[in-house]
Amino acid sequence: MFDGNRRVTCLKLLDDPRRAPTVELQALFREQRARWKGPFPESFHCQVETDRDRVDEILYRRHTGTQNGIGQSTWDDRMKATFVARTGKGSGPSVADEIEKRLANAHLLPSRRKIPRSTLNRLLSAEPFRTRVGISMKGGRFAFTHDETMSLNALARIANDLASRKVVLGHIWDVDGKERYLNELESEGVLPGSSHILAKSDDTKVTSKTVKPKPTAKVTPTVRTTLIPHKDFAFNWPGRLQRHHQIWEELQFHLDLRKHSNAVSVLLRVLIELALENYISIAGVSVHDNDKLATRLEKAGLHLQAASKLDGKQMDVIRKFKQGDKLISADTLNKYVHSSNFAPSPEHLMSMWDSLADVIVLFLKA
Repeated sequence: MFDGNRRVTCLKLLDDPRRAPTVELQALFREQRARWKGPFPESFHCQVETDRDRVDEILYRRHTGTQNGIGQSTWDDRMKATFVARTGKGSGPSVADEIEKRLANAHLLPSRRKIPRSTLNRLLSAEPFRTRVGISMKGGRFAFTHDETMSLNALARIANDLASRKVVLGHIWDVDGKERYLNELESEGVLPGSSHILAKSDDTKVTSKTVKPKPTAKVTPTVRTTLIPHKDFAFNWPGRLQRHHQIWEELQFHLDLRKHSNAVSVLLRVLIELALENYISIAGVSVHDNDKLATRLEKAGLHLQAASKLDGKQMDVIRKFKQGDKLISADTLNKYVHSSNFAPSPEHLMSMWDSLADVIVLFLKA
């Protein structure tokens, strides 16, 4: 569905408020449904189109107004960008505009067709995607985060793929599509890697005047109150990982580790299992239905190690997961859920998270 997603979702939730993901939303939609007058609709009309270009044209007309009476004659994205620049209307700088300028200066623009800017903007809609091609738009300012030549070559490849329609909007419509395309480019060696990261410039100012150091207050160490530290893990959560995302946020922002250690321990086990199954499904890891959690985790770990995404130390942690006498083990996780005598401690939970965090993140980013 390309339009009306929120309206259809609201109708579904009004029809059955239990579908809402939280208790608060369920109560909200239950209250709104009680206000509904007359029979509730069981079906509704929709427009079906099979041509993606036709869909884009309809959406453009529907969501950009009357265009001063132009009607059927639509603006292309360059006309739209010119209008935005002239009037000051818009939500900020366009990453596609910035990329096109730099490709033009480097004589790397596609030779035959123009870059579809709206599609390029969609592909690089979030900072983690932009980082993968070696650029940043933090604070609305374009900057290279990796070697400029390498990044420009990657951007030129993307521009050619989009301009030639080798890659169209449908290929990168959602997070999974964007990841899939960028992963293909990475496997071909097109994207800049860790060895191409630019060193951060030192902005420290040196003054000739001698400044006496002022006494500073005693530094108080930060106390960790949640299982997952409050840092950016650079996730792009696709819709299929909605529950994973909710559990992650509860463990990172909402559940106090010392007040809710039992809830945290159970949710940690659920998150590990859901993240593991996500990787097994997406990466096509060969497992058997009767494989236990520790065995499935080891097979997924070996798959990551074969792809050079996991080092030997991390793999050792996964292998120890099978040993029941270890703190960080499947047996410990099972006791968190099923044992009436095994009480989780915040320190043990933090130790388990710190040991498995890198692997869990890789499983979720598959």
